[in-house]
Amino acid sequence: MPTVSWDTFERYRQKGLDARRAGQWDSARVYLLEAARAIVELSKEAQGEELREARKQTAAKLLELAKDCETAKTENRTAAINRQSAVGNRQSQGESDGGANASDWTVKEKPSLRFKDVAGLDDVKEDIRLKMLYPFEHPELAKRFGINPGGGVLLFGPPGTGKTMLAKATAGEIDATFFRISPADVLSKWVGEAEQNIKKLFDAAAGEKRAIIFIDEIEALVPARRDEGSSVMQRVVPQILQGMEGFDEKAVSPIMFMGATNVPWQLDPAVLRPGRFDEKVYIPLPDLAARRKMLEIYLGKRPIAEDVSLDELAQKLDGYSGADIKYLCDRSATVPFLRSVAQGEEETITLQILRDVIADTPPSVTAEVLKRFEEWSRQAV
Repeated sequence: MPTVSWDTFERYRQKGLDARRAGQWDSARVYLLEAARAIVELSKEAQGEELREARKQTAAKLLELAKDCETAKTENRTAAINRQSAVGNRQSQGESDGGANASDWTVKEKPSLRFKDVAGLDDVKEDIRLKMLYPFEHPELAKRFGINPGGGVLLFGPPGTGKTMLAKATAGEIDATFFRISPADVLSKWVGEAEQNIKKLFDAAAGEKRAIIFIDEIEALVPARRDEGSSVMQRVVPQILQGMEGFDEKAVSPIMFMGATNVPWQLDPAVLRPGRFDEKVYIPLPDLAARRKMLEIYLGKRPIAEDVSLDELAQKLDGYSGADIKYLCDRSATVPFLRSVAQGEEETITLQILRDVIADTPPSVTAEVLKRFEEWSRQAV
């Protein structure tokens, strides 16, 4: 059984190529190396020598592209430094040398989302309340019991299960400033300044009354370190780990750090130690009640026929992710919409249309992937 899926390989390959086209050399190199490792793993399960060899050749091409990114970064470093100077007087206005202001490359917001807006995941919400919310809501009681607010929570689970939405709802529950970043933001905004970008992020969060730093696809930023890994990553990972351990002391108020990943087994084990991601929270596929709630949300404002049974549909959707369910509802709506346009009279979404779309659309998460998550969860949590 391969340790990665074909979807994982394609995701890294596409991200690497996109970053390369954008001239984001560090980010491109990271993603292309991960894609190469993924296709090497997939070659081990290939049926037939010809397919195995083709996948190995693909890996070699990806490694060559990654090497080219390192060369391009070196050649363009001088130009990048000149661009920094041309931007204006940023550094003379208070910026430290190196890197870009966190405000230049992070999404900073005050989410209005609350836990009640997230369907299901009641056990997960309670885990987050215990770790991140109750100490803020009951500070004196938390102090008596020696419970410190803030800290790190890793959200892991299959794609499309609502990890980002849950992180935003956590910020909304305590009126925290929400810093959302992606690995590409950190690695490639200013070539060669990833470590400074990390430092500026933590400094910006430390100045807020309450803050949550959320990094999606965190495995790309703190991957398991290997001897052949990027020199950039070898510098960035310790910077993040140092920040996670030290931000409680510097912050005006404690900072909460949340990461999300679809492949937790690709994380650097050091980030999972106590004092960093103290809590590892599995975000599973939605249960029956959550699936029904999602159907209410995604179909509630659309014209549906009287024969539509949300209970029946929720039963049929066992094994589908939240993203799958939204897609199915959107796709089902296109059928009567097109008929309405053609006939000049409004049609409705019928139960049969929904049944047909479900029958034609398998779940995006396989049983093998779920088993991998369950095994990792038992070992890590």
